[in-house]
Parts: sequence; structure tokens; C-alpha cells
Amino acid sequence: MKGIKNLVFDFGGVLIDLDRERCIRNFRQIGVENVESLLNVYGQQGLFREHEKGMIDDATFRQGVRDLAQLPQLTDAAIDEAWNSFLVGIPTYKLEALLELRKDYMVYLLSNTNSIHWEWSKANAFPMKSFRVEDYFEKIYLSYEMKMVKPDACIFEKVLADAGIAAEETLFLDDSAENCAAARQLHIQTYTPKAHEDWRHLFE
Repeated sequence: MKGIKNLVFDFGGVLIDLDRERCIRNFRQIGVENVESLLNVYGQQGLFREHEKGMIDDATFRQGVRDLAQLPQLTDAAIDEAWNSFLVGIPTYKLEALLELRKDYMVYLLSNTNSIHWEWSKANAFPMKSFRVEDYFEKIYLSYEMKMVKPDACIFEKVLADAGIAAEETLFLDDSAENCAAARQLHIQTYTPKAHEDWRHLFE
């Protein structure tokens, strides 16, 4: 951690726990059988990737799911519930750790995510005591708003430039080895936590 002034956290798998199998199971229960190949813990494909990259809005995404399943009767609520079941929750100790880290570092979030997941997370995953999502980070960078995704170099360059931070003074935590490799190409220091890892040992 010597020389590190800035921390950039990934969201899925680093902060919030994920359950891909539950999500696939719930999609199947509402009649969407063929989504498994499109859902990856580290990044989505096809329609889900387009939504994550902000190329399509929520309504277009939901209609795409109906078309994919050939189920025009599927409701928005049913689709959202199945999709949000990918997300489990953020352990309280990680939220508390983010607040503590803000005392010593500039803390940022950089996530490949979509607006349906993000709205659910703001309402259900981040609230703790009187804290809201904005309290944990200096600034939040989301792929669907930026119209770019990790591991593309441009998303890291955008964060560095927008935040006004130096790559060499920045530690990026992401559970995808591919995303971390891309960040290192720009001289950002990286750490790749395992699923459910308690990464607080880095700051002891």
C-alpha cells in the first residue's frame, strides 16, 4: 500500500455477493430457458452486455428478454425480479470498511452494471444506519452511464482523467483477472480478491 492514495473498487464480487445459479434458476422458472450462456459472473454477453454498456434502455432490454424467451406476456416486474436475483447483498463489514477507508484514501467505485441492478442496489444493498450509496465513495463510475465497459482501456483512462488521480498512486480491486490485467497496462496497481473474500487485510 506504500504510495497508494486512491482506491477504486469493483462492485459485483468485490463488494456485493453474487448468485449466478439462482438468477439462472429464476429466469427458467418464469419461462426464460436460454439465458445461461449470456450471464457471466465477470461480464455479460449479447442483450445483457448491450444493457450493461448503456446501448439500450430498460424498456428495450425487457422487451429483448421477452423476445429471447418468446414470451410476450412476461411482465416488467417478473423480469426485474429474476434479473435482480443475481444480487445477494453487501456484508455490513464491507460497508463499514469503506467508510473507514475514506478517512485515509480517495475511494471510488467502477462497475460494469446496468440501471436495473443499480437501482435495486441503491435501495437494498447500500443503506446502513443513516448512510446512503453516495456516502461510501468520492465518485461512482458506472458502465451503463459511461457507455463503456471494463476491460476496455478507455474506461480506466476516463476514470483517471475525471478524478484527477495518478495511476501509480491508485489501487484497483476487481475479481476479474482480465480487468486487472487491463488496468495494469496503464500502470494502475491491482488486487484480485477471491469470491466472498474479506479484503480488509490489505489495509492492516
